[in-house]
Amino acid sequence: MEINWVVVGWIIDMVLNGAVWLIIAVLSLILIDMTDTWTRKAIKLMDKADKTIRKFIDNVFEWIQKKNLKILSSIILLIVFGILSQLGIMPKLIT
Repeated sequence: MEINWVVVGWIIDMVLNGAVWLIIAVLSLILIDMTDTWTRKAIKLMDKADKTIRKFIDNVFEWIQKKNLKILSSIILLIVFGILSQLGIMPKLIT
């Protein structure tokens, strides 16, 4: 009986490719799990920062209303809206 070396090579190639893809899948799952926990931590940090910034802005505007400082509030609103439009959060009002 003669050995068909093409078939043997094809089988060896399939086994090695399967092993390599198994290793790649395992490493990918580990990496996805790590980045998922990092993403959760980043979202929690962003939530804390957002709440702190909103509280600060509310306090500043309340203080401005109590002191009746209309020019200062206009300048602060201009700065806040400029930052929001530069970040692309709010569409630019004047183009």
